[in-house]
Amino acid sequence: MTTTSTPELLTLHAVRLKGVADDVTVAGRFGLDQARTSELLLDHQAYGWITWSEFAGTGGWSLTDRGRAENERQLATELDQATGRETIHAAYREFLPLNGKLQQACTDWQLKPTPADLLAFNDHDDPQWDGQVIEQLRTIEQALRPLSERIGAVLARLGDYDRRFATALDRARDGDPTWIDRTDADSCHSVWFELHEDLIATLGVSRGG
Repeated sequence: MTTTSTPELLTLHAVRLKGVADDVTVAGRFGLDQARTSELLLDHQAYGWITWSEFAGTGGWSLTDRGRAENERQLATELDQATGRETIHAAYREFLPLNGKLQQACTDWQLKPTPADLLAFNDHDDPQWDGQVIEQLRTIEQALRPLSERIGAVLARLGDYDRRFATALDRARDGDPTWIDRTDADSCHSVWFELHEDLIATLGVSRGG
């Protein structure tokens, strides 16, 4: 039976996944009620788990060291209660080689080596080059789908990564290359980075561990 996380856990966890995020972004990550999320964020701030900071006119919440420890404690308790630790571990072992392929695909999307410059910027004027990268990402998407289904069957909050990745890839296929690696939206790279962070946080391991 799939475990559905509490709003309290999801609010704190969304801050971790987003790095720095305002109330709207935190609520939107897991489709939480906006007013309730804002209340929980203030509670988390009072506990010393998150802090608000502003720069150049924009601001957001981020985890404190205490908040990171609390987030990992909550995630470990939730996973133990869900009795699906080995399923998540097995999925993470499958994820790691895919992660290497994703990193290479994003590098190939950003760079297009030439004889004179191995680090030449990809200006996306070569449909064949970009098409090969899209095909690599499509293969990754196909592998992600069953993996996401398995981990989502244990913890509901883990079950939408394949959909989000596929949506970003479709937008890139439709002619907007920014959906591969943009940082201000659910691009392929952003979704993948969140998935990696979600898995290591849930399992209590380091990146690559």
